[in-house]
Amino acid sequence: MKFKINNRFRAVLGCLLAVGLLFSTPSFAFQQDSLAQDTAVSATADTVDEGEADTAATGVVADTTAAEGEAATATTTTSSSSSSSSTVVDEGPQIDPQVYKNMTYYILLFLIVCTVVAVVGKVLAIYELTRKMNGKYNPFANNTFQSVLLVIFLVAFLGFVYYGYAVWGDWAWRSAVTEHGERIDTMFIITTVIITIVLVLVHILLLTFPYIYRMRKGTKAYYYPHNDTIEKIWTIVPAVVLTVLVLFGFFTWRSITNVPEDLQKSAIQVEVLGEQFQWQIRYPGADGVIGKRNYKMTTPMNSYGIDFNDKHAWDDIQASDIVIPVNKSVRFHIISKDIIHSFYIPDFRVQINAVPGMTNYFQFTPTMTTEDMREKMNDPKYDFVMLCNKICGSGHYNMQKKVVVVTEEEYKEWLSTQNKYFTEDLQKEFAAVDSGDSKEFTTASLN
Repeated sequence: MKFKINNRFRAVLGCLLAVGLLFSTPSFAFQQDSLAQDTAVSATADTVDEGEADTAATGVVADTTAAEGEAATATTTTSSSSSSSSTVVDEGPQIDPQVYKNMTYYILLFLIVCTVVAVVGKVLAIYELTRKMNGKYNPFANNTFQSVLLVIFLVAFLGFVYYGYAVWGDWAWRSAVTEHGERIDTMFIITTVIITIVLVLVHILLLTFPYIYRMRKGTKAYYYPHNDTIEKIWTIVPAVVLTVLVLFGFFTWRSITNVPEDLQKSAIQVEVLGEQFQWQIRYPGADGVIGKRNYKMTTPMNSYGIDFNDKHAWDDIQASDIVIPVNKSVRFHIISKDIIHSFYIPDFRVQINAVPGMTNYFQFTPTMTTEDMREKMNDPKYDFVMLCNKICGSGHYNMQKKVVVVTEEEYKEWLSTQNKYFTEDLQKEFAAVDSGDSKEFTTASLN
């Protein structure tokens, strides 16, 4: 028995040495490649020096015989171009040899890990066999060891849960700065508390039961196949809790989106158009009504597709940022020009999709100005940001707009300095279109 074990260890040690030699091959090869590259660079430098000398000599000759030099230069250039072109065509795509060496490296690394795991398994098996031969083997010791590990894991898990709430939770959480956001925050906190209670209780039961009911000498498991009361509890209680949460969310969302008609009309109207990969913002003019859009009237000058047959569109205002007054209700008209985008302002607890061919609405009231938020965050550069929360293509990351919340006086002053969409160039373009044909267009968005 001892002779066989020693032979196995020698065989394993020999395999490890062989793998170690192969393992070092990529580094040797890489050094050789580096040496070859340095040699090639040196040869290239020597060639360049010789070429410079030849060029200088050619320059002297060219001063005496300009015509002949130009002809020779043209001939040399033509031949060089043709030879380089033929070289490029002949070479074709090639794979760097280092790729194969790296692949060999990772395969050997994987084999070494498998070998180490196999060796550890064999050592443990030999240790267990030795204790059995000596009469010291306890078949229940492993049960206690594993159950104690689960209890240790439970303590560490609960510690990380507390750390997550106390540190990362406080770091990531900021109160909403809108009226409806407070209701969403309340719903979120209640849901989080319930989920946390369930999480902690389930893990305590899951990880302490293996220790309490571990297999020990002199104990026998009790056969307990069925209990109607316990099954009713773990079926009815989660169903009731989930039903309450769903209804809570439904009525909260309904109270946010179902705005009375008189409040809809009295709110400040702002239209947001999403397209790949930017947002366009439109405010109504003095009439307080946003003009209609018509996709058929989209031109290079009228990329928004505004229907200027609707006189409400003549005084519509174009804005580079979203500027809104504090403590005033604002109603956003969210539309899309091409694909689905998402109108998302995290600090305001606002998110709704921008869908092509239809208009979605979201109305809210901000409760804190940008300056107040900067003082609260102790960050003079902090800004509210509107993002696209739907992955809409390669430029998705760039779809954002700054949202500025100001006082009502500052808002009116800012609004008076903005440009209108109906510029002189657009007026000329609109005047050139036959008014009879324009009336036949159907609007793409009713605001």
